[in-house]
Amino acid sequence: MHDTAHPLLPPGTPLLHRAPDTLQVGGVDADGAVLAGADPAAVATLLAGLDGRRTQRAVLADAAAAGLQPGSLGALLDGLRSTGALLDLDAADLLASDAGPAAAARTAAELPAARDRTDSSRWGARRAASVLVQGATRVGVPLAALLAASGVGRVTVGDDGVVTAADAVVGGLTADDEGRPRGPAAADAVRRASPLTDLRPLPPGVSPDLVVLSRPWSASDPLVSGLQDAGVAHLVATVRGDTGVVGPLVVPGATSCLRCADLHRRDADPRWPVLAAQLTSGTDGPSGSTLTCWATALAAAQQALAYLDGSGTPAALSAVVELRPPDLTPRLRRWPPHPSCGCTGA
Repeated sequence: MHDTAHPLLPPGTPLLHRAPDTLQVGGVDADGAVLAGADPAAVATLLAGLDGRRTQRAVLADAAAAGLQPGSLGALLDGLRSTGALLDLDAADLLASDAGPAAAARTAAELPAARDRTDSSRWGARRAASVLVQGATRVGVPLAALLAASGVGRVTVGDDGVVTAADAVVGGLTADDEGRPRGPAAADAVRRASPLTDLRPLPPGVSPDLVVLSRPWSASDPLVSGLQDAGVAHLVATVRGDTGVVGPLVVPGATSCLRCADLHRRDADPRWPVLAAQLTSGTDGPSGSTLTCWATALAAAQQALAYLDGSGTPAALSAVVELRPPDLTPRLRRWPPHPSCGCTGA
């Protein structure tokens, strides 16, 4: 490994003394324990300080200063890399992270998850991304907080309503927010999760990388077609009744769109357009248990991050993930492109 790599041992990795002369690194809840036998206490101290801020050259120099053999420590680091316990950060990841010790501590906990199947870091992509969550709901606000805390650089919640008592949810709006405008209250919730996230609305004429539709039936609102026409990716994330709904994730021109879903519903029920008009014209009150709302927000965050940073293929492309209590086991429902729509150019 090149000596300019920036090694990171994820926070919380167990450093266990198996014997007076043996240190075990990791391997408790997963395979891949690595044993070190030379001065376990000094090695443990050095490993605990691998926060990705120093190059391997600097780490080995510190090891020599502590009386350790740089060659032996280098072999240990390589062994940890081979098991996946040790990660190497890109210099760009460090530059893309917020400054300050508190931000560095939060970043160190998030970086290991921002990797794709080739083990390449996607942290910079997250930091450069912008997301607009439409609807300060019991799903939308926790979702916005999750995205911000996971490293998305700019997160905005759009809602011009007023907070009610029923809007309060863990990680989202609070009981103390009742009567406040939803937008500022949602911004405060996101700020609590990630103080340095950019919460400003995007400038006029600039589109976000992803719009999340978190009101129950906003996906059936004809005004949403403007996102499709503008080429803006959008994801449904809401609770309808007691069921969490994540998807479809629409990538204009590449996947089925929300109109496709409406056309499939119309095929199954000719009266669907009449029903949809009633659903979108009403003002639905908050619905879904706290557990369902959080499960929906978590599933939506995973889909959104996979799309934004390219770390995986979202399951909600041309599909919907449904989460029904009491077990909340995800169920996938396909919404393929409708032959009467033509949104994919076929």
